[in-house]
Amino acid sequence: MPAASTGHLKKEISLFSAFALGTAISSGFFLLPGMAFNLAGPAVILAYLIAGLVIIPPLLCKSELATAMPRAGGVYFYLDRSLGPMAGTITGIATWISLTLKSSFALVGSGYYIGLFFEDPPVMTIAVALAVVFTVLNVLGTAKATVVQNVLVIGVLAILTLFACFGLPEIHLDHFKDFAPNGTGSIVSIIGVVMISYMGVSKLASVAEEFRNPERDIPMGIFLSLAVAMVTYIVGLVIMIGVMPADELANTYTPAADAAAIIMGPTGRVVMSVAAVAAFISVANAGILSASRYPLAMARDHLIPVVFRRLGRFNTPVMAILLTGGMVLLQVVLMDPLVIAKYAGTTKMVLFGLLCVAVIVMRESGIHSYDPGFRTPLYPWIPLLGFFLSIAVIGFLKWEATVFAIGMVALGIIWFFWYARSRVRRYGAIHHVFARLGQNRFDPLDIELREIIKEKGLRKADPFDRIIASAPVIDAPDGATFESITERAAVQIQKATGLDAEMVARELMQGTRIGATPVSGELALPHLRHRDIEEPCMVLARIRGGLEIEFDQDATSRSSETVEAVFYLVSPDNDPALHLRLLAKLAGSVEEEGFMEQWMQADSPSEIRDILLRTDRSMSLELHHDSPGHDFIGRAVRDLELPSGCLVAVVHRGSQTIFPRGDTVLDHGDAVTIIGEPDGIHALRRRLESQGPDEILDDD
Repeated sequence: MPAASTGHLKKEISLFSAFALGTAISSGFFLLPGMAFNLAGPAVILAYLIAGLVIIPPLLCKSELATAMPRAGGVYFYLDRSLGPMAGTITGIATWISLTLKSSFALVGSGYYIGLFFEDPPVMTIAVALAVVFTVLNVLGTAKATVVQNVLVIGVLAILTLFACFGLPEIHLDHFKDFAPNGTGSIVSIIGVVMISYMGVSKLASVAEEFRNPERDIPMGIFLSLAVAMVTYIVGLVIMIGVMPADELANTYTPAADAAAIIMGPTGRVVMSVAAVAAFISVANAGILSASRYPLAMARDHLIPVVFRRLGRFNTPVMAILLTGGMVLLQVVLMDPLVIAKYAGTTKMVLFGLLCVAVIVMRESGIHSYDPGFRTPLYPWIPLLGFFLSIAVIGFLKWEATVFAIGMVALGIIWFFWYARSRVRRYGAIHHVFARLGQNRFDPLDIELREIIKEKGLRKADPFDRIIASAPVIDAPDGATFESITERAAVQIQKATGLDAEMVARELMQGTRIGATPVSGELALPHLRHRDIEEPCMVLARIRGGLEIEFDQDATSRSSETVEAVFYLVSPDNDPALHLRLLAKLAGSVEEEGFMEQWMQADSPSEIRDILLRTDRSMSLELHHDSPGHDFIGRAVRDLELPSGCLVAVVHRGSQTIFPRGDTVLDHGDAVTIIGEPDGIHALRRRLESQGPDEILDDD
């Protein structure tokens, strides 16, 4: 058996899987309507609608945090890194319990619906058995869990569509006459109770580390799931209230099956029961999946024992999943369904409020490496609105639910001071906010966020290919000094940007001397940001004999590294995140196997650039009469008949760098870089067959 691992989780979750995980239509449709109707009458429809609207601001904030920090643990990770490890401990424990409550509620619901097929329904036995099954399933792997999730969601939505088609014509409008029999106060009092119906929507962030494309799929998955859930709940409630007598609806744990029986007879009851069981199973499965990532994330940060961060042979956090499954079993056995709903809703609103605070803290921290792919609109008003709405919902719930939430907070504080405090030396982004008041910054958080940027990679709109394609190349001889190469690079940067060469050289050298320049693995990355330029600019330098660079290792010592590649990067001051993404991409390129060997063996500037370019999205060639691409010589760029999606990005002509227009005519000896979509580049490579040899351009 392979050894347990503590590495990163596999990126297996697609957009549809995100939708399936978030579209957790179970308790809110199949179990809760009867209990909620008993408290508010037909006005329960408004409670569901308001609950869905109330969570939009927190979900916007959660989407921002998830795209900036796609890590297992979701809410825990965001609040830990923004508000500090004590807040992380509190929210990690609270969120984990909240998600297990949701799963428990779903398992109990499945027990009631399966029990319809038994004379003496074994509700508890069924719920316990299913908890064990889905714990084992999640141990076997995320992919297996999400496949089941996808199938279940498709089946449930299909059945609910049939329910709506047959049910809407059967509605009796007189069932809605006494709309709020218990007064308008009953509507707001159960908003927190029905909030459990939407908890599945927020679970996506807890598995953000496993998304293939988190910046796109998390926000889209969250809000697509929310929209589908809201429509399903509202239409379903209208049908149930419209076809069922009030006293029957108020006293049933299987409202959907009972309504289907009235609409479609015994067959309808069976079909809806099957849909309910499938829905409850999907929610329980997704709940155990997402909840188990909280112990994993907390163990990574030493807030709980490290055993919970180990991955088993199926690359899943086995001990974290087993702990989660055990908690679900306890809740199923010991707690009433309505109590579960109240406690889960209360805890969730506390966490939603803190998420809104976290966005404000991260924005105001001034951390340049905080780089969300989605940003909450109308900042700071949306986060502030989300915070106050969350507090308001909690205030409308009864005191025992509030006491439960306070108990979760107390448990987190006690655990932090008893176990975790002595094991962590980490502070949150709030310390960066304090830095603006003259207090200390916490640089390790910045380092961690930079590593996340590196893992996420470039965004589609980032001009990396264009920057590399236009970058001058310095081929430095043996004996060259770092100072002389930097001065030559500064001259090239002056030509491209208009910045003063002496100033550029001075700033790049100073950054290196104080240790701000990344130097490792035979690469140095001198860089700076400047307010007077609009586009990033790069110069690539190759040092054939190697070059020793000295820099400050810390406040008391100096170090040195021998490098063979120096990448000079100058970026606009107004987009620090882009600057960091470019640096991360460059550093990651050098780490690829065989990079330095290819770098030192390249025969021309175009080949040097090609090594850094994404080979599936770009190509370079030098135009000669006896080489592929010779038919480009003497033709205007617009007449080259390039494949769709391809364009000539830059032309190097002697010492000139030309950004071509449609009427630019290519000459013999031009070094041409073409960028485009992978299919187009592949087609062009096939057409040209191979590249001809270039002539090295020495900058001396």
